[in-house]
Amino acid sequence: MDMGDGALAFWLLLPTAVLLLAIIVYPVCRLIYTSFLSLSLTSGLPASFAGLQNYRDMFADPVFWSSFWNTVIITVVTVPGALVVGMALALIANIPFRQRWAFRLALLVPWALPLAFCGLIFAWFFQSDYGIVNDVLRRLGLPTVIWFNSYAWATVAICLTTIWKTSSFMALIILAGLQTIPRSLYEAAEIDGAGRVRQFFEITLPLLRPAIAVALIFRTITALQTFDIPYTMTRGGPGTSTVTLAMYIRQNTVDFLDLGYGSALAVAMFALSMIVTVFYLRMIRRGA
Repeated sequence: MDMGDGALAFWLLLPTAVLLLAIIVYPVCRLIYTSFLSLSLTSGLPASFAGLQNYRDMFADPVFWSSFWNTVIITVVTVPGALVVGMALALIANIPFRQRWAFRLALLVPWALPLAFCGLIFAWFFQSDYGIVNDVLRRLGLPTVIWFNSYAWATVAICLTTIWKTSSFMALIILAGLQTIPRSLYEAAEIDGAGRVRQFFEITLPLLRPAIAVALIFRTITALQTFDIPYTMTRGGPGTSTVTLAMYIRQNTVDFLDLGYGSALAVAMFALSMIVTVFYLRMIRRGA
């Protein structure tokens, strides 16, 4: 049967819309609804409407604020760090040399490793007595560090591990963007007398803006949801000083079985992710 363009578009998009409603919209709405309930599986009481009480408890909870700022610090440090390292790796991988395929293949290794596995590996690297990092410091005649005995050094270890793990992801996206830049632009710039640095800032960076924006959006959202690396490296220690928001959500929902309060924490993380995404999208629109 013949149908108009509008009707055809409707029937083609309908399966996708139904799928999005089933796997995204409904769970998010259910999460928000649960965040207004007093629902603890350990209390033995039925669920009851609590209004904004879970959110009041959240804003008065010092562990929430500690986990919130830990998450923000990890995001602020690791996202630019991974971008800088990823940019350098992508530029090297884009240079035409004989073993370039091996270097590009090596970029996949950190990205392909599971997050928890990376956390366990680097927990051993930063181990105070027999870890590689302190062994190198001893050989250089520098004082060793008890990495996981203080908040500052534990955060440094977590951030360095996260940058190592995520920089390859940034490099792959930026490398894909570099492949789309015509070589003729660089040839014309060389004829005009532009050096490598000027070419980078006037050709490479402007044309890489869409790829960088995509990389930043994905990396920032995953940074806000950081769980595996700090959990496997420090378990939130010392004490609860390195607990992230995702770890605190897991603790309340899985360990304490407080689904109402855990849902309120999850809503806060979701709102933070949406704010960051909208911020990036506005930056992209202004730069377009």
